[in-house]
Amino acid sequence: MFRKLAIAGCVAAGALALTVSAQAQDVTLKVHHFLSPQSPVPKYFIGPWAEKVEKDSGGRIKVQIFPTMQLGGKPPSLYDQAKDGVVDIIWTLTGYTPGRFPKSEAFELPFIAGKGAATSQAAWDYYDKNLRDEFKDVNVIAAFVHGPGLVHANKPVEKLEDMKGLKLRGPTRMTNKLLEKLGAIPVGMPVPAVPEALSKHVIDGAVVPWEVSVPLRIPELVHHHTGFSGSRGLYTSFMVFAMNKAKYESLPDDLKKIIDGNSGSEASRLAGLAMDKGDMAGPPALAKIGDEQTILDEAETQRWKDAAKDIEAAWIEEMNGKGFDGAKLVENAKAAIATYVDDETPAYQY
Repeated sequence: MFRKLAIAGCVAAGALALTVSAQAQDVTLKVHHFLSPQSPVPKYFIGPWAEKVEKDSGGRIKVQIFPTMQLGGKPPSLYDQAKDGVVDIIWTLTGYTPGRFPKSEAFELPFIAGKGAATSQAAWDYYDKNLRDEFKDVNVIAAFVHGPGLVHANKPVEKLEDMKGLKLRGPTRMTNKLLEKLGAIPVGMPVPAVPEALSKHVIDGAVVPWEVSVPLRIPELVHHHTGFSGSRGLYTSFMVFAMNKAKYESLPDDLKKIIDGNSGSEASRLAGLAMDKGDMAGPPALAKIGDEQTILDEAETQRWKDAAKDIEAAWIEEMNGKGFDGAKLVENAKAAIATYVDDETPAYQY
């Protein structure tokens, strides 16, 4: 009897030791992205997110951040790096891989999105309702967008006709369709390539939000910057902050709760808020170098909206052809955005 009790005690002690060891497991997460550490999303979202995860886990989760594609590859490869476990977490634009995440493009339709924080909450709601199947290969921590996109060009853009023939960088398939409808010549490229393309006169300008234009020194390269009346910007881009699924599932339950507690609607809002903070740096940067921002009046803005209106109908038809309910996706996107975006707040005022 004594021997049986001793053996049982050893087994129990061993099981307890294994449990304690599992709970005390240290985890290092490598985060990979495409911009400098001083860009708004890395500075105001990814860095603080990493610090909070480390703090909430009592130091059991360590986060290493690798900016500017330091671990190799190009921005369009980031999603696969997370999916395949090359890295643990990535930040990327879904539009960098055209056609791969078709339903996410509802948020990239013209003049649909407002400021970053509000629209990013809507982006998470839309993801939760409509996109989980598209992102089933990863664990999405945040789904978000940047603030209102502007036109930055080497000549004034004060009316729709001024777009004719301009070679403008666009970030996504939908934005390139928009530029073409507006009379410009779209040139697709990831945003880190924009400064060199501008300096070498490969392009005449770019559509980007304020938040990334300042770190990339775009106001120093072109001096005409155009926004629009109303609470919606010209365009936005859908983005994800996503984790390798196997890595997430390998975590002990208590550490999964740490990741879960720093994911979702609030994480998405904070990512969008980082964009809004970055946007605030735009107009002051212009003042230093003598540039001015032009905000088109309501009548001229409506002309641009009218020129772009066919894009939504064409996208709905395209989604229907893929077996989705395109009209329902647009309805869901607009309803989610309307929940958070204040129609009285001008999109380009900070």
